[in-house]
Amino acid sequence: MDSEAAKMIGAGLAMGLGALGPGVGIGILGYGAMQALGRNPEARGPIMTNMILSIAFAEAIGIYALIIAIILGML
Repeated sequence: MDSEAAKMIGAGLAMGLGALGPGVGIGILGYGAMQALGRNPEARGPIMTNMILSIAFAEAIGIYALIIAIILGML
C-alpha cells in the first residue's frame, strides 16, 4: 500500500467516523423533540429553538471532521 492510498483511507475513516456521532446525536435530538411536542404542544417555541441550537452544535462536530479529512487528503 502506498502513502497516497493510506492518506485516502485515513481521510475516509476520519470523515466516516466523524459523521457517525453527529448523525446519531441529531436523530436522538429529533426524537426527543417530537416526544416533547407530543406531550406539550404549547411549548413548541422553546422546544424547537433548543432543538435547532443543539443540532447546530452537533453538526459543527461533523464539520470539524470534514475539515480534518480534507487536511489529511491534502497532505
